[in-house]
Amino acid sequence: MNIAIITLTEKGIDTSKRIVSCLDTVHSLYIYKMSGKYENIRDEGILNNIVCFDEPLSQLVRKIFDNYNGLIFVMATGIVVRVIAPYIKDKYTDPAIVVVDDVGRYVISLLSGHEGGANQLAYKIAGILHTNAVITTGTEAHKDIIVGIGCKKGITSDEVKIALKDALDTVNQRMDNVRLLSTVEIKAKEPGLLQASEELGIPLGVVSLPEIATCVKEYSKSNFVKEKIGVWGVCEPAALMAGRKTQLILRKKKYPGITIAIARENFMW
Repeated sequence: MNIAIITLTEKGIDTSKRIVSCLDTVHSLYIYKMSGKYENIRDEGILNNIVCFDEPLSQLVRKIFDNYNGLIFVMATGIVVRVIAPYIKDKYTDPAIVVVDDVGRYVISLLSGHEGGANQLAYKIAGILHTNAVITTGTEAHKDIIVGIGCKKGITSDEVKIALKDALDTVNQRMDNVRLLSTVEIKAKEPGLLQASEELGIPLGVVSLPEIATCVKEYSKSNFVKEKIGVWGVCEPAALMAGRKTQLILRKKKYPGITIAIARENFMW
């Protein structure tokens, strides 16, 4: 995916840098020249293609709209709606459009959510920023299963997928019902997890260690995990904290090098 980030403010630059540092598909960063912080950003070496623009944003968008598979706007949603409106064609050809507020609190899949990959991109960015993605497409609305995963270093995609299928079969759930895979931040770049996420077409969410430390819902606790990473568990709290009104329907199940727990959102007894 060929992605560009566009931002207008100093705070937006800081948030953009956080995204660039973890998302290797970002090819270009467009910074408004009057933001006051663009002068030294090239020296930081975070990205080769950094463009400082002083033309109206609408003109910039006109030039680049069809040049990227995805556009990440770090600014207000209203601004984005107005500047992209003249160039929207259809959901099969429009780039994925994701909007992030200046300080990275909200990540919104705005356009081409399912077909264009904006939903998947929004989940990735939300994982980087340790926040939630806002997804409103109908295809995602009925998915209510979140899978928490803990794993050893070097786990393979096939091992993840085999364990995941078995765990879902245990609770009579289908892969199509899974909205999100979730893990702890120190496993967020594990190649096998990332590859499994890509191959299954299921986003990988990330829960931070401080978030797990504050989890008030009941989950299985392990002295071994506590000694290793400083929190009492991974897969169960990762599943519980990645969604809303969650309840475990499968407690931690162990596989070779992998632990899996499954939660359902908006759970009703």
